[in-house]
Amino acid sequence: MNLADKVLAVNNDLPIRTTVPVHSGKVRSVYWLTEADSKRLIEEKNYDVPSDTPLAIMVISDRISAFDCIWQGEGGMKGVPGKGAALNAISNHWFKLFKEQGLADSHILDIPHPFVWIVQKAKPVMIEAICRQYITGSMWRSYVKGEREFCGIELSEGLTKDSKLAELLQTPSTKGILEGIPGVPAVDDVNITRKNIEDNFEAFNFASLDDIALYEKLLTEGFDVISNALSKLDQIFVDTKFEFGYVKDKAGNDKLIYMDEVGTPDSSRIWDGEQYRNGKVVENSKEGFRQLLLNHFPDADILLNKDRMNEREALARDNELPVSVLMNVSKTYTDIAEKITGQKIVLSDNPKAEIIDILREQYQLID
Repeated sequence: MNLADKVLAVNNDLPIRTTVPVHSGKVRSVYWLTEADSKRLIEEKNYDVPSDTPLAIMVISDRISAFDCIWQGEGGMKGVPGKGAALNAISNHWFKLFKEQGLADSHILDIPHPFVWIVQKAKPVMIEAICRQYITGSMWRSYVKGEREFCGIELSEGLTKDSKLAELLQTPSTKGILEGIPGVPAVDDVNITRKNIEDNFEAFNFASLDDIALYEKLLTEGFDVISNALSKLDQIFVDTKFEFGYVKDKAGNDKLIYMDEVGTPDSSRIWDGEQYRNGKVVENSKEGFRQLLLNHFPDADILLNKDRMNEREALARDNELPVSVLMNVSKTYTDIAEKITGQKIVLSDNPKAEIIDILREQYQLID
């Protein structure tokens, strides 16, 4: 079988029963179930949610996005083999650990297949909850330009690239474009301060002012749980992005939960500990792929400059990357997933057919 066939690149065409259009993100597609199917599954599977909760099937893909574009390889390779399964396995592992350690629930109710989550509808907090233990990436780029204030936090003089910060810093940005918030430009991913959030907590979808402190606590605790677990594997948890939302528990009360994914190579930087001690940064995350793209194309500014988005999209559309590049990315993802979970990541021969079979036979969601 051709390796490209094992890649699940298109994940928005599954024949899952739904009455609304499939929502497709950069990596995942979301199928909202009918009211009847949601109700039936909650009852049959005894999910711990109110009986009228809307449910969705979330299907991950093997697509690889970087710099807000989807990249492809030669020979019809439309993604990275094993990437989707690796991301889900890592997230599942951390979500389980969070729950065991009493942090908070996630939006996931069931995992029918390595590529599939059944999730409950959540009201998202409109914040990309980012925290950083090391100065690198966009923070370092700002620092080099002479900026010393980052998300309202004063950075000290004399910091060096990739060095450990004195404390874990929370550096939030907006999730999506938020209109009409004083002092916050209406653009995606714009850095914000804690004061921005406090002054406009309802616009960010917080139920109360107190919940800002709760999200910060869950972010720090989640970071620490992952960081401690990774350090036992001699891996460094450098920085990460979490997302939060509100769901209703069985009694109908609002609760703040973790959602999207956590602690994955897509949402975090993870460095090899031994190499770092030897003065070298080796990425066990998508950052390695981003750096490769920056070095691969002669004009890196196209990838970094949001004003050149049209050129960037053309670059991603018109350039097929060598298969060896995508296979190196595959190895990064599957290796770190196997390290974290202690389980082998098995490549499906035909993931789409497997998903359809399971959702038809065990969940009656396909006619």
